[in-house]
Amino acid sequence: MAIKKILIIRFSSIGDIVLTTPVIRNLKTQLPEAEIHYLTKVSFELLVQNNPYIDKYHLLNESLNDTVKDLKAEKFDLIIDLHKNIRSAVIKKRLNVKSYSFDKLNTEKWLKVNLKIDKLPNRHIVDRYMDTVKALDVKMDTLGLDYFIPDSDQVPLEWLPKSHQEEYVAYAIGAQHATKRLPVKRMIELCDKINKPIVLLGGKEDISTGEEIKKFFTKSIVSTPLEEALLEMNKKAIIYNACGKYNLNQSASLLKQAKYVFTHDTGLMHIAAAFKKEIFCIWGNTIPSFGMYPYRTKFTILENNKIDCRPCSKIGYQKCPKGHFKCMNDIIFDFYLP
Repeated sequence: MAIKKILIIRFSSIGDIVLTTPVIRNLKTQLPEAEIHYLTKVSFELLVQNNPYIDKYHLLNESLNDTVKDLKAEKFDLIIDLHKNIRSAVIKKRLNVKSYSFDKLNTEKWLKVNLKIDKLPNRHIVDRYMDTVKALDVKMDTLGLDYFIPDSDQVPLEWLPKSHQEEYVAYAIGAQHATKRLPVKRMIELCDKINKPIVLLGGKEDISTGEEIKKFFTKSIVSTPLEEALLEMNKKAIIYNACGKYNLNQSASLLKQAKYVFTHDTGLMHIAAAFKKEIFCIWGNTIPSFGMYPYRTKFTILENNKIDCRPCSKIGYQKCPKGHFKCMNDIIFDFYLP
């Protein structure tokens, strides 16, 4: 029987949804007769509504029963479960159609986090996502990740300060968990090392951090000799705090126009990879070998491998469990920007 309708499930989060885009694209381009549907949370609608490879998207209702009722009416032939949790299991059971599920490698991750035994495969999560469509003879293309920005959310460079209109570096300072973020004093140190006009990106929760960084680099009332001294020292870090000023698509537009991108292990890293930006990614309590490093773009990993407590979690904490936070406090900013 020909497959007419396929439902892809991925409820969250920003980076994880962006990482599913090759599955969406390859299904649509290699099975052009099939309708591709996508189920996600309401808060992530922005990530799927502009994807031309998705024929229809569905949003998870507060009531799982209502969600299942809506999905049943579509009469799907196949489900591709890229989330694999209790809710996706309930949906699969109640829709009662053939399904393929993503292997989350929970055992391997537990061994690495808790016993430091490395059984993790040397494969990116995107390639593991693609394993779910092997049986359909759908193969990976060479295009990498997708991110689609509507015209209404393209940010003109004229909206930025004059100092940033010619060239700037984007730095995504946020992350859901504190142990994935540099402490503020180290963010300041990093910006000083970047030494170029910098656009700070993040949500409303990052505004105060962005202001603290900006304040450090703002020369408010200074004497002429100090200005001249700074010039002699080749200090060029000028901060524009864009945190909380733009929606996700607009932040993506700013990433796309940046010369380089610095980022923690967070969703904006994967959006930058979709635009093939050169990325400098900073890792704290999590590790790239979990399989979520930048996909198919040039990148440099900045991490501290000289401690034996890392990784301490596959996700993150609100503070370092050991109190020293050496994974971020002792990280060396070893990079060069021409």
